[in-house]
Amino acid sequence: MKIVTVIGARPQFIKAAVVSRWLRETPGCEEILVHTGQHYDENMSDVFFQELEIPKPTYHLGIGSGGHGAQTGRMLEAIEKVLLECKPDKLLIYGDTNSTLAGALAAAKLHVPVAHVEAGLRSFNRKMPEEINRVVADHVSMWLFAPTAAAVHNLRNEGVAENQIFLVGDVMYDAAIYFGTRTRADTLSKLGLQSKNYVLATIHRAENTDAGPRLRGVFAGLSAIADELPVVLPLHPRTRAALNREKLLDKCSPNLRLVDPLGYLDMVMLEKHASVIATDSGGVQKEAFFHRVPCVTLRDETEWVELVELGWNRLVPPTDADTIEAGVLASLRDTKTRLAPAELYGGGQAGEAITRLLQAA
Repeated sequence: MKIVTVIGARPQFIKAAVVSRWLRETPGCEEILVHTGQHYDENMSDVFFQELEIPKPTYHLGIGSGGHGAQTGRMLEAIEKVLLECKPDKLLIYGDTNSTLAGALAAAKLHVPVAHVEAGLRSFNRKMPEEINRVVADHVSMWLFAPTAAAVHNLRNEGVAENQIFLVGDVMYDAAIYFGTRTRADTLSKLGLQSKNYVLATIHRAENTDAGPRLRGVFAGLSAIADELPVVLPLHPRTRAALNREKLLDKCSPNLRLVDPLGYLDMVMLEKHASVIATDSGGVQKEAFFHRVPCVTLRDETEWVELVELGWNRLVPPTDADTIEAGVLASLRDTKTRLAPAELYGGGQAGEAITRLLQAA
């Protein structure tokens, strides 16, 4: 069985680390790893391959950044060439990025069967590029590996055949279990932080970075919170560029600690010890739950609706600074007991289940 795996962004590196480990241990399986270069900054790419023990990609396409059409088009052309050269039996994709979409389309047009990990997630907001990517990827895939019962429900509602849907659990939970004990003890001290005495924030989605008023509101809100409790924010390159564009870097509170992007192990350490996490990242929402840390999602909607229903996640549309400050402070002061169903994201065997299903197909 020859499988081409297409990845390109931080969340995909984490997910692929889990499945690739199982594929490497499967007799008769050859995985060809293709890195599109969507995330090319060393702190957003290389460090993840080192920490997560991911083999060096067979192909590094070096696409880099760009508009959605241009970036996806260049990826599509380059991935098609790889597929024609390698002639794989299957193509494996993860999540909802432009790399996901390009891999799915290139394979579908060449009649290479597609397997989609983290299938079925929906925000029901077609203005999000990620929503378009995941919907298209799902509907050209042959194997749809869903992380939750809600994702399975979405796929059934869209008419996906029952024999193509597989509830396997969440590979990011596998990663949290496997790598969770390998965190670095000095992460907090290097940043001058104390356990359970800071807010961890991440902001990177286009809906929050590309609209000036929204971006200003987010950072004014985080700065207001930082006047009461330290806030540490690893800056995605897109976010740093947006702050420079809006001339906001010098206007943030001194207690809002803007740091370079962090590797997976440092990030897990910060997540585990935060009082609350404020984010617009889908993956970080789940990681907060894995480590039983309350989360505030700075978006209008979330794909991980079960976390909102259980009270671990609080949706706070980032319309203005006061709303953001109030939402985060309310989460900090919320002491109610929250349920954490053991079966919610599977038992940590998603990577093994995916590998076995692909092997049997």
